[in-house]
Amino acid sequence: MKIIIDNKIPYINKAIEKLTHDVTFISGKDFTPDIVRDADALIVRTRTRCNRELLEGSRVKFIATATIGFDHIDTDYCHEAGITWTNAPGCNSASVAQYIESVLILLKLFQKKRLDEMTLGIVGVGNVGSKIVKVAEAQGMRVLLNDLPREDKEGSTAFCSLEQLAQECDIITFHVPLYKEGKYKTYHLADEAFFQSLQRKPIIINTSRGEVIKTEAILKALNTGLISDTVIDVWENEPKINLELLNKVLLGTPHIAGYSADGKANATRMSLDALCRFFNTPTDYKITPPEPQNKIVKASTLDEALLSIYDPRRDSEVLKTHPELFEKLRGDYPLRREKEAYSFQIPSHQPTSDQVPFQ
Repeated sequence: MKIIIDNKIPYINKAIEKLTHDVTFISGKDFTPDIVRDADALIVRTRTRCNRELLEGSRVKFIATATIGFDHIDTDYCHEAGITWTNAPGCNSASVAQYIESVLILLKLFQKKRLDEMTLGIVGVGNVGSKIVKVAEAQGMRVLLNDLPREDKEGSTAFCSLEQLAQECDIITFHVPLYKEGKYKTYHLADEAFFQSLQRKPIIINTSRGEVIKTEAILKALNTGLISDTVIDVWENEPKINLELLNKVLLGTPHIAGYSADGKANATRMSLDALCRFFNTPTDYKITPPEPQNKIVKASTLDEALLSIYDPRRDSEVLKTHPELFEKLRGDYPLRREKEAYSFQIPSHQPTSDQVPFQ
């Protein structure tokens, strides 16, 4: 069994040796028809377009993408060619929730936002969005949910229209997959009309797919005051992102919201499990992320403790300084651990400490 693997997928090298020794590791952007022609399986990320151009004439029968999203896979062609594919739904949902939690803490500590007096709108309430509900409620926020596929299945009781979110929300965060057409189309879901409908000059957060928000529309919304700020982790035309937008955002990061060590380990494990099921191979491997250097976190408050584990300002500062390194910053990202990997020491009396403002 010959497998071609994206060389940025972590924790897979030793595990794959348990399954086969015929493995080639290459950059995700360097997959070519010649390279994959005699492969039985591919394990990829979003940077590899798995379509007719790449796959036709090859012996590939299985593709695993170690990502939640799968819009880089031509599913129609795979069905036509008899190629089985799989993704890793929910693998990094806790990591994205960690990112959003840190963003909310920054807004509270350094922009003096009264989160307990604000309404958060969540667009897309799947594996990620469901965790954001708990994060927001822990901060005392009112939460409104928008999810058309779930509303169609479950009824409208728990869900709101996008129009209601536009009228009532102080922060709106996007967690939808990218659908370019159809009933649940999300491509340019946030367009000029959406921004014109906003009533409370909200903060916009996008950690889903860059194409969910129309770049020109959000730039205009920032310039005209239709929104007060924005936090963007995913961009149209990555890695060639819009530099004017990058310079205007409150926080701009290189598509790493889901890049915790825990989420990456989950994605790798799910991909290998699927590979083993398809080829009827025993799953004789173990994948665990490394322990953090300092497992005990001492802080005055829980918010400070969580921010010390992950502060997105660091990633934003690096990207704003070196936007030309977008792909390298993403590919070589130093994977962080999630809060379950730590023990917190927080005194019962929690004084306010000095805080560092946004740079």
